[in-house]
Amino acid sequence: MERPWTKFAWNGDVALAYQVFGDGPLDLLYVEGWASNIDIAWESPYLGSFLRRLGEAARVVFMDRRGRGLSDRFSPDAVSPFEILADDILVVLDAAGVERAVVMATTEAAPLAFILAATHPDRVSALVLCDPSVSYSANEDFPDSNTAADWEAWFERLRTEDVPRPVWWDGPPDHPERDWFFRWCRASEGVGALIAEFRRFRDTDVRAVLPSVRVPTLLLVDPDGSDHLAGDPAGGRYAAARIPGARLVEVRGEHFLAWPHWYGRADGIVRETKAFLAELHEEETRLDRILATVLFTDIVGSTARAAALGDRAWRDVLEEHHAIVRALLTRYRGTEVDTAGDGFMATFDGPARAIRCAQSIVESVESLGLEVRAGVHTGEVETIAGKVGGIAVNIAARVSAEASPSEVLASQTVRDLVAGSGIRFEARGRHALKGVPDEWVLYAVVQE
Repeated sequence: MERPWTKFAWNGDVALAYQVFGDGPLDLLYVEGWASNIDIAWESPYLGSFLRRLGEAARVVFMDRRGRGLSDRFSPDAVSPFEILADDILVVLDAAGVERAVVMATTEAAPLAFILAATHPDRVSALVLCDPSVSYSANEDFPDSNTAADWEAWFERLRTEDVPRPVWWDGPPDHPERDWFFRWCRASEGVGALIAEFRRFRDTDVRAVLPSVRVPTLLLVDPDGSDHLAGDPAGGRYAAARIPGARLVEVRGEHFLAWPHWYGRADGIVRETKAFLAELHEEETRLDRILATVLFTDIVGSTARAAALGDRAWRDVLEEHHAIVRALLTRYRGTEVDTAGDGFMATFDGPARAIRCAQSIVESVESLGLEVRAGVHTGEVETIAGKVGGIAVNIAARVSAEASPSEVLASQTVRDLVAGSGIRFEARGRHALKGVPDEWVLYAVVQE
C-alpha cells in the first residue's frame, strides 16, 4: 500500500488532518495517543507496517486530533474540551463518508473514545483501546498515579530538559527506529502545547463515564507495563470491570520504546484487533437481516420485441415501461433495489402491497404492448451496502421465472401471510426451483 494522501476536514476555522486507506468490510477510526503525525508515521517501518495491516482488516480513517501533528491549534495553551474533540471526530467521519465506525485509540486518547462512545453510540459501533488511561491523578482506585507535586515536577523537567530525552527509549541507542521516534515526537506537538494538554489530562477522570459505554469494547493491555501514563494495565482492567460486556486481552511484545508501550506490541495488537473486527463483521452480517417481501418482474419476449421495433423505438418503450414501474413502486411503498435490462427487483414491507403493485404493473404495461411476468416471495433478507441478498431473493427470482405471461406468481409463504386480505389465489402445483432445496408450492394471483 502506498502512503495515503493527507486530507483536511474543517470544523469551523480549524483544519483537521486525516487519511483514508484500506478496504476491509468495516470502518475504523484510529487516533494515536502520546505522539501523532499522520505523515511522519508512515516513515517508520514498524508503525507503517502496523497501519498497513490495520488496512487489511478495515477501511481506516487515520487522524491527528486537534493540536497534534498536522491538525490546527490556535495557541500553545488552547486546549479544547473533550466535547469539542468529539465533535472534531464526527466532522472527520462525515468528511470521510463514514456513518458509523469502530474507534481505535491508544493511551491518553482513550478518554476521548470513552466519551465519544457514551455520547454518540449512533456513530460508534465498537471500541478498540490500547493501554487506555482512565484517571491521571492519584485517587482511591489509582493510588499509584501521579500526585499534584509529581505532575508539577514533570512539567518542570519538560521546560528545562531536552525533549524528547533518550530516557524515553528502551531499546539500544543504535536502533534504526530511535532517530525517527524522536522526530515523530517533536513533529507531534510543541513542548508548551504538550504541558498545556497534560495539565488538562492531569484533571481528567472518566471513571463515571464507563458504565455508559454500551458498544462492544476490546481492551488491550500490557501485563508487564508499569508507567501509569502509557502501559500500566490498571486502566484497562478497571475499564473492563465497568464497561458492560467488555473484553480484556493481555498482549506482550518487544519493549524498545518506553512511550508508548503499545508500539512495541504491534503484532499482538493487530492480531487481536483483526479477530475482533472479524467477529463484529460476522455479527453485523448476521443481525443485519430483515423480513421483506421481494418482487421480481420481467418483460416477456423482450428480445423478439426489440428486434421487431429497432433499437431506438425499443429504447423509448423501455423508458416508458421503467417510468410506469417506478411510479407504481412509489404508490405501493416499494423500494427499487436493482434494474437489470428489462426487469426490476424491489422490496416491500408487506406482501399484500407487493402483490397489488405487481398486478398494477401487469395491467399498466399492456398499453405499451408488453406482457410482464412477476414473482413474489417473503423471507429474511440480508442488507449489504444498501443492497439486499440471501436465499429469499433467490427464491423470488426463481418464482418469477416460473410465471406465465401477464401472471403474478407467489410462494406459499406469501399466500399464508395475506390471508384475510381479499386477495385470491389458484394453486399452480409443486415446482423444483433451480438452486433452491426442496419442492415449492406456488400460487397464481387471481386478477379481480
